[in-house]
Amino acid sequence: MAIMVGTGRGAHAGVLIKNAEALEALEKVDTIVFDKTGTLTEGTPQVIAFSDPEVLRLAASVERASEHPLAGAIAEAARRQNLRLSEVSGFEYVTGKGVKGLVEGKRVAAGNRALMTDLGVFGSGRKSAVFVPAVPGATQVYVAVDGQYAGNIAITDPIKANAGAALRALKAQRVRLVMLTGDNETTAQEIARSVGIEDFRAEVLPAQKIRNR
Repeated sequence: MAIMVGTGRGAHAGVLIKNAEALEALEKVDTIVFDKTGTLTEGTPQVIAFSDPEVLRLAASVERASEHPLAGAIAEAARRQNLRLSEVSGFEYVTGKGVKGLVEGKRVAAGNRALMTDLGVFGSGRKSAVFVPAVPGATQVYVAVDGQYAGNIAITDPIKANAGAALRALKAQRVRLVMLTGDNETTAQEIARSVGIEDFRAEVLPAQKIRNR
């Protein structure tokens, strides 16, 4: 009877419970791990700044072949700027890092710092200055053209209006809260601080999230 009532009340609140065993196990949970994008944030990222229109145009030309939310934000920003996008060939999605492709005969890569490091764009003796000033809580997408750092794009994703209250309610029940994100340390720290989470892991690849406990 308790299981039936619990699953019924959960359904009314928009919570889907997999089975009775999951509900029983929940009573013993002392830690909850949250993904950031689409869980703590709205999942509707928007470009707020970019270093140069040409950087945005080339990045959008590659990113529009991707289904990632950040890719959609970059493509939409280019559309709003009335930039002419070009076809991409040899498109490659690098899981948790970014995208690569050939645009107008140029090798274009757009992604996080890990992708730039893998490609040798960032590192000893290579230019790694950020053209767009760091914005608290913003995700930086770096862009390289033909192996050279070209610029960056700053993207923000609003925090859900009810996230703070929900997390405070969980903390009041002495539940440990952890946030995982692929963002860099600075961005992750700002987001975690704004929602009241002290424990977080930054620059976590999708495959690594299940192993971060």
